[in-house]
Amino acid sequence: MMDWPELEAACQNCRNCSLHETRTNVVFGVGSRTAEVLFIGEGPGENEDLQGEPFVGRGGQLLDQMMGAIGLQRKDVYIANIVKCRPPHNRDPLNTEEDACIGYLRNQVALLKPKIIVCLGRIAAMRVIGPDFKISRDHGKWYDKNGTQTMALFHPAALLRDPRRKPETFLDLKALQSKILEICDHTPIAD
Repeated sequence: MMDWPELEAACQNCRNCSLHETRTNVVFGVGSRTAEVLFIGEGPGENEDLQGEPFVGRGGQLLDQMMGAIGLQRKDVYIANIVKCRPPHNRDPLNTEEDACIGYLRNQVALLKPKIIVCLGRIAAMRVIGPDFKISRDHGKWYDKNGTQTMALFHPAALLRDPRRKPETFLDLKALQSKILEICDHTPIAD
């Protein structure tokens, strides 16, 4: 297992798939490297590729609001993606691209040892929770993945496209808040 500086350097120099040919920046991850809560998205979009940070566009602003609704801030959590480079035209990452990149995420998880993983959207949930995961059916449900409590929320970009999903997402966020209060030791959160 690589330490944080080795892992970030490996990601910055990665040529494991063709996504490196079109990226502006590798989007390694952001937040506390001692976080008990890890948010995982599918991959960077255009704004993320330009800035080198996950969830910085409109979806990122909504994610910040979602976290704020339960008393979380970016500095309290860690945010990463399945793939670290932007797929062209924001398409879904291909399985081969996910396979080429997943080791970096696994290394991040091993270094963090989070108590809670929150998958943002269907693609992240299918990779982390299971290939038969259906976001419309399974969002907000808790899964024990190797001792880590894991759930999925609708992706913020999906909520921007379909705001009717926001009320059920708020209930999922309240379930996340309850789980943090139950099992986390140093994640500051409003009760």
